Amino acid sequence: MSDYARPELLCDTEWLQKHLDDPDLRIIDCGMPDAYSRAHIPGAVGLEHPYLKGREERLLVMPAAELEEVMTACGVSNRSTVVLYDDNASLHAARVWWVLDRYGHTDVRVLNGGFNRWLHEGRPLTSQVPHPPAAVFKAAQRDDGLCTLEGMRTAVGGSDVVLWDVRSPEEWTGENDRGNRRKGHVPGAVHLEWRNLMEGPPNRGFKPPDALRRMVANLGITPEKRVVTY
Repeated sequence: MSDYARPELLCDTEWLQKHLDDPDLRIIDCGMPDAYSRAHIPGAVGLEHPYLKGREERLLVMPAAELEEVMTACGVSNRSTVVLYDDNASLHAARVWWVLDRYGHTDVRVLNGGFNRWLHEGRPLTSQVPHPPAAVFKAAQRDDGLCTLEGMRTAVGGSDVVLWDVRSPEEWTGENDRGNRRKGHVPGAVHLEWRNLMEGPPNRGFKPPDALRRMVANLGITPEKRVVTY
């Protein structure tokens, strides 16, 4: 994975298996609870829901105090190395990565290929729920990776900004409104569904860096541009 620009954001299955017993490692299964209860990577704790939405405001990510509760329950402290995985091509794991990054915890990695690759390679599984030792997690909110609604309004039409719609083609065209009052896409946005960035079954890892660079360059996403995804 050294060819990726930020290889420290990923880990592979071999690395994870070698480090399963590391005392400062915390593994979080970001899949659905019913799948977690059937089988998961040894030592992994599960989440009630991987979107980590706020209790009061269900459209937004949970505030710092709520995340502190969740991470403390998972045994995650500020010195923990956290590995995230799911069984949906890293969709949910990437979401949890973003939330942790927003609240200042940067020693976080997504398992490349996730549960699918782990299972395909015949690595160990369990249904036992671990009980990690007590931990204290303190969030340090940072907003540099967040675009507000007002920021999006400002970005529309900007020559130095690319708006990237990563939803399905049906959501992009408005054919599927997902139950929202309005449908379609933000004016001026480019479209490439997130699934196109991932390899197919059985491994479901990220595509090689050169392939990813070519795909996004075709959308006008280049290093000098500011990119807003939604």
